[in-house]
Amino acid sequence: MSSATAAAMRPSIQPEKSTPPRTERPLRPVTAPAPRRRPKLAYALIALGGAATIAVAQIGLSLAITHDSFVLADLTSQQRELNLQTSALQDDLAGIASPQLLATKAADLGMVVAGSASYLRLSDAAILGANKEADGRSTIDPTGSGAVQNALLTDEEAAAAAQENVGDRAGGARGPDLPPPITDGLPSPTTR
Repeated sequence: MSSATAAAMRPSIQPEKSTPPRTERPLRPVTAPAPRRRPKLAYALIALGGAATIAVAQIGLSLAITHDSFVLADLTSQQRELNLQTSALQDDLAGIASPQLLATKAADLGMVVAGSASYLRLSDAAILGANKEADGRSTIDPTGSGAVQNALLTDEEAAAAAQENVGDRAGGARGPDLPPPITDGLPSPTTR
């Protein structure tokens, strides 16, 4: 016989497992749970106070944000009004600084356009040109019918300047060395 067969036929001797003896717990009745303590009134008041504080803070923040939006709307409308005033003042300034008003005021002060120009050469201080003074008559009428109108000037200013210039032109005599004044605009061909 083989050793494998002999080992299979031999009774195995194994130690027997011993189980510990079972000790039974004694049965006893379930006791009632310990009575719960009721929450104290102070804890409830603290919780309600905290909730009220949060609600008041929410309302306060909402009112502050709403107030800020009204202030922002007021500042925006003030900015819009100031922008309109700035635009109006810039238009007035453009009218005051316009060449039409400058020419009218210069004519009112007695400034005239001379017949021919004179130039000063700086390198040798020589005077080039006719070197004659103006005789008090101008060939350009800044308020005549050929003048370019300026919408930024008020009608009263333009009418007053035109009336003053009409009175000044009636009293003066025209010299032979001046070109004819331009009263009806620049000469140009008539086109359709």
